[in-house]
Amino acid sequence: MQRIFSFIANQLALLTLLGALLAYLHPPLFLVFKHYFLWFFATTMFALGLVLDVADIKREIINPKRIALGVLAQFSVMPLLAFLVAQYPGFTPAIALGFIIVGCAPGAMASNVMVFLAGGAVAFSVTLTTVATLLSPLLTPLLVKWLGGAILPVEFMPLMLTIVQTVLLPLMLGLVVQRWLGGLLPRARGLAPGVAALSIIVICSYAVAANQARISEMVLPVLLGVVLVNLLGYLAGWYLAKWVGFSVLYRITLMIELGMQNAGMGVALALQHFPPEAALPGALFAVWCIITAAISSSWLRRHMAQRAASAPVSLP
Repeated sequence: MQRIFSFIANQLALLTLLGALLAYLHPPLFLVFKHYFLWFFATTMFALGLVLDVADIKREIINPKRIALGVLAQFSVMPLLAFLVAQYPGFTPAIALGFIIVGCAPGAMASNVMVFLAGGAVAFSVTLTTVATLLSPLLTPLLVKWLGGAILPVEFMPLMLTIVQTVLLPLMLGLVVQRWLGGLLPRARGLAPGVAALSIIVICSYAVAANQARISEMVLPVLLGVVLVNLLGYLAGWYLAKWVGFSVLYRITLMIELGMQNAGMGVALALQHFPPEAALPGALFAVWCIITAAISSSWLRRHMAQRAASAPVSLP
């Protein structure tokens, strides 16, 4: 069982892509999850609660300015980038709103893994993801309503309640369950990333299945928009961190945190509250950001190893 879930976690990008292809070719495989996708997303947040190390968070919280800057960037830079991309006139209102929802989400749980693989500041990544996630029940609905309310009607309270139920409560439950597990906690933490990854695969595949009839018409412009938001997020994270004087490890971390949004949340919110096509940007973003983060993390880890073994190399 441990090996199976480890494989799922390690191959998230490939399996999400395969799931999306299967969902497109035969939608009934995933349409059966129509009434359960919120439960799957809640599972990802419960898994995050299980793997959080409160001691790591406490160590980072002693430098609140760094965390505050990261959270401010998360809920300002990414919503603005997504809003600008959403202005493309070829997008339907639902697709445009889908981009805004992705941009207004907090960082993804998978970003913590990618920061670790890249050799970045893992404790900072985990703390930033946690704080942004805890703030998301308030900030995400506010930003979606503010930026997307002119595109489609957006109700603040239903969005907030969905996030509380599927993000905040499962996360808190995971933290509480940590204390009950005792000696079983290491095993649970070993399974948690794979369980979360499987849930994301199901959610994104369902989003593709629900949009199968629309994908052939919209997939290219939506994919280009996803690529642009992801790339600009990476660049903004790196150069913003450099501008405020972060060390290289913290620049890497903020770059990955901004480039990787919690697209699973975006998909879940879009499917629950808006037309199904609003979930398409989030589904494609989930696949694309994991692929680019895996590639960039591998390159950064090699680069950092070479940098440590030889004379310092100036990064841009």
